[in-house]
Amino acid sequence: MSSSATAPPAPSRLPRIVAASLIGTTIEWYDFFLYGSAAALVFNKLFFPDSDPLVGTLLSFLTYAVGFAARPLGALVFGHYGDRLGRKKLLVLSLLLMGGATFAIGLLPTHATVGAAAPVLLTVLRLVQGFALGGEWGGAVLLVSEHGDARRRGFWASWPQTGAPAGQLLATGVLSLLTAVLSDSAFGSWGWRIPFLLSGVLVIVGLWIRLSVDESPVFQQALAQAEARSSAPGASSEKLPLVSVLRHHWRDVLIAMGARMAENISYYVITAFILVYATTSAGVSKQTALNAVLIASAVHFAVIPAWGALSDRIGRRPVYLLGAAGVGLWMFPFFALTDTGGFGNLVLAVTVGLVLHGAMYAPQAAFFSEMFATRMRYSGASIGAQFASVAAGAPAPLIATALLSEYDSSTPITLYVIGASVLTLIAVGVAKETRHRDLARVDSAVETESAGTRTADAPIA
Repeated sequence: MSSSATAPPAPSRLPRIVAASLIGTTIEWYDFFLYGSAAALVFNKLFFPDSDPLVGTLLSFLTYAVGFAARPLGALVFGHYGDRLGRKKLLVLSLLLMGGATFAIGLLPTHATVGAAAPVLLTVLRLVQGFALGGEWGGAVLLVSEHGDARRRGFWASWPQTGAPAGQLLATGVLSLLTAVLSDSAFGSWGWRIPFLLSGVLVIVGLWIRLSVDESPVFQQALAQAEARSSAPGASSEKLPLVSVLRHHWRDVLIAMGARMAENISYYVITAFILVYATTSAGVSKQTALNAVLIASAVHFAVIPAWGALSDRIGRRPVYLLGAAGVGLWMFPFFALTDTGGFGNLVLAVTVGLVLHGAMYAPQAAFFSEMFATRMRYSGASIGAQFASVAAGAPAPLIATALLSEYDSSTPITLYVIGASVLTLIAVGVAKETRHRDLARVDSAVETESAGTRTADAPIA
């Protein structure tokens, strides 16, 4: 590989590339989190009205979890074509799918209008959302990682990660505004549809920015070399990206899955389940709970690039391990502060939780990108991240709500998050540090491994 493959882009280009990834991930997470907030606040009444309130919430969170079940399929499909065709094309498709499904949810008839067909339609659209998000994350972080300056990759790659709190901030902010200006009856009747319909406008803006950026130069060079190898006399056909991932990077996939346990579970307990816990067990109003998440999400957005920059200085693993240990230790104070019912304590509980979560989430983009070779990087990073979401983020609000219903206590939920933290500490603890790896030269390592002379996991300066 020539050094040009990893040279940083022109200063005027990199901010635009970061902006394209950030705006897209913000919109996609807005759509995804909007559903989670609505599931906690109104979907139990609109789509499952015949159930006990807490059981209705469980059913609502079940449709929420369905979106996570579709994410591995999205990771497989988008990862395959993203490694074959490029990052940019698939990112445009994921944005269209997510935005279209979210807009359609805003038009859905409720149970009162069409009966059992309403939750079925809701579930189908949630599946489309999950499929799109399963392909979005890998492409967005890779587009920045493969363009960016290797010395500051953790910082630059952390910006697409801020799309999660930005989307949460936007979704919670819109819902908070609507619940503040509308009566409960008006919001339950038609007001809840507004934020879903707003997604259509956001997608147009996102497409305009995302279509204007260039494909990753690292990917383009890897593709050209792969085509040259395949056209050589006697050359064998190139293996599918998934096959290559399972052959060369199976250990990295398992590490990525383990690394996501504490990060994913803690996030959805802190931002989605807390809306249920605070309003049902702590006696906090919907508006107060939403405002607390809103403030904490703003802080979360601000600290992620700082954590990413720190990972460039001391490594991905130390920052990640700090976040995993911290979020597990914070769970007892988290619920104790929430139980007081005070707004300031609730803000403190959620904010500290999200700051600690950011220590895992910020270096994750660069960490996962650096594990895999270019021609299998979209597949490897996406599979590792999204398969974990089925066991982690998908059932987290559902398990937390069920534990609350069964034990009427936050202690089992705290132990649940602590258990996830232990898994992540083990996974990241056995991983190799990756911050010095050259993304272009990882391919050479994999090719040499095929000849039996070097492993893909060997650190490359």
